[in-house]
Amino acid sequence: MPLRDTLARVDADLAAGRVPVARQRLRGLVSSFPDDLVVRRRLAEVYRLYGDPAEAGRWMYLEEDREAAETSAFEARYPTAPQRMRALAWQGPESLAPTAFAREQLAAVRVACSDAMGRPVDWDAVPSAAEADGTGSTVTGFLAGAGCLVAVLAFLAIWVNGLVALFD
Repeated sequence: MPLRDTLARVDADLAAGRVPVARQRLRGLVSSFPDDLVVRRRLAEVYRLYGDPAEAGRWMYLEEDREAAETSAFEARYPTAPQRMRALAWQGPESLAPTAFAREQLAAVRVACSDAMGRPVDWDAVPSAAEADGTGSTVTGFLAGAGCLVAVLAFLAIWVNGLVALFD
C-alpha cells in the first residue's frame, strides 16, 4: 500500500480512537521508509498519546525541534550507543537523511557505536544486543553446545535401552 494511503488510514484510525492500530501502521511504515522523517514524527505523536516520552524521543531523535525531556528519556532508556543505533531503526548511509541535523545525529550515533564496539560499524550491520553486550558468542556457543550434548545423551540412552530390551 502506498505511503499516502497508509497515512490516510492512520488518520482514520486515530479519528476512530484506534491508537494501537495507528501505532502498528506507523511502525510498519518506519520499517519500509526509515528515511522518512514525517513518518517518524507521526509515530512520536502517537507515543505522546500513550504518555511514553522515551519512545516519542526515540522517533523524534533526528529532528532539530525535538523536546529535550523526550530526548533525555530516550537516552536513559537506551543508554549505550549500540542500543541507540538499534533503536533508531535507520537503514542505509547517513547521506539518505533529508536534513543536515539528521545526518549529524546519525553520524554521531554511528561513531559512538564504533568506538564502543572497537571496530567500524555501519547502519546496514547494526550490532545485535548480544554482540554489543559482549555476551553473544560465549553464551550462545555454550548454550548450543550444552543443548547438543543433552540431545546426544538422550539419543544414546534410548539406543542403549533398546539394545538391552532386544537381547533380554
